[in-house]
Amino acid sequence: MAQATHAAFDAQHDIGLRSTPGRSRVAAAAKLEVQLSIYDGLAAIERDWRVFEKTADCTVFQTFDWASAWYRNIGAHKGARPVIVAARDGAGALLFILPFAIEAAGPVRRLTWFASDLCDYNAPLLETEFSAHIDPARFLELWCDIVARLQSHPDFCYDLIHFEKMPEKVGGQANPMLGLPVSLNPSNAYLTSLSGDWEAFYTVKRSSATRRRDRTKRKRLAESGEVKFISSANAEDVAASFEILMQQKTQQFARMGVANIFARPGYSEFYREVATTKRDLVHVSRLDVGTVPAAVNYGLTFRGCYYHVLASYTDHELSKFGPGAAHLHDLMAYAIGKGCNTFDFTIGDERYKRDWCDAELKLYDHVAIATARGAVVAGPLLAARAVKRWIKQTPAVWNTFTKLRSLAGSLRGKPAEEKPAD
Repeated sequence: MAQATHAAFDAQHDIGLRSTPGRSRVAAAAKLEVQLSIYDGLAAIERDWRVFEKTADCTVFQTFDWASAWYRNIGAHKGARPVIVAARDGAGALLFILPFAIEAAGPVRRLTWFASDLCDYNAPLLETEFSAHIDPARFLELWCDIVARLQSHPDFCYDLIHFEKMPEKVGGQANPMLGLPVSLNPSNAYLTSLSGDWEAFYTVKRSSATRRRDRTKRKRLAESGEVKFISSANAEDVAASFEILMQQKTQQFARMGVANIFARPGYSEFYREVATTKRDLVHVSRLDVGTVPAAVNYGLTFRGCYYHVLASYTDHELSKFGPGAAHLHDLMAYAIGKGCNTFDFTIGDERYKRDWCDAELKLYDHVAIATARGAVVAGPLLAARAVKRWIKQTPAVWNTFTKLRSLAGSLRGKPAEEKPAD
């Protein structure tokens, strides 16, 4: 059906070029022909997507491998329908890809970003000179066309648009999706620039007192056995380390009083598949203290950026000596050694991220009502998100909330269903 739908949704538009440095007046005044195509499956767009992501402005979460693994393990099983929008110029070269999906929650159908629940950043893939070809006003014209075409097709109509976690920029370009009405996401994201060698970076980032305290804790760890940073070297070791991470995170989630993501259908399978089959994207590592796996990390590497996605540490008595912090230091040293220029802590407002970061990223959400059913859902959704952001961005309130949540979790005890999936 993908090819049939592709053909059915083809459309052409004349888009005026903006003048840019290096362009002649004739070229700047020319009209750029744009063809929109909408795919209801991944197979028909896979080849073009894979080629495009090699040069397009995007994050690791917009790679085809990440998206397709989500669909195999999670999306297809919960009935998500791919809605992949591609725009090409008159010569057939891609200008952008908007990876969307339609997901049903009861009677309400939502248009969301593809794999939105497991993408820390949701964004389009943009041709490197997209901003020169299509200005914000023209993009909104295209957006209105896309929306109208989706709503006119019985398989693609929806009740609500719900886009989350959209960054201000995609690569070095303004994110065109922020031309829509947006509000701040409850959480921010954090990153730090890497340079020089680890010791020089560490000295700049941390005070002498903090470095001395870190050294003391590492020595205390070493009293229990050799402290070793281990990058998992093969699929078997990756899988074994990931099992440890799930066990540790399950215990951590229970202590915090939050839901265990690995208890959700397909989540553990998704992370395991990507880790064991996409070694060019995933870096799994451990900090062992003697025979104890004291901390584990699941990171992603893409275009000189190290994404810090999942981290865990043991509840062994070693935990009081900060194995998670020691592992983070080794990860940053690893990223610098690999030539990464950015360490991205991704979404979440944990204190340690603020301590290290030199850039705080605002993320944005867009909610739009399409039907009466959508209106019923949108009101409570927007109110809940506003309250959540107020709680998370008000330190005193957030600290109280997390303490109460942890207390509730300890009173409930560890639920049986929070055991990691096989």
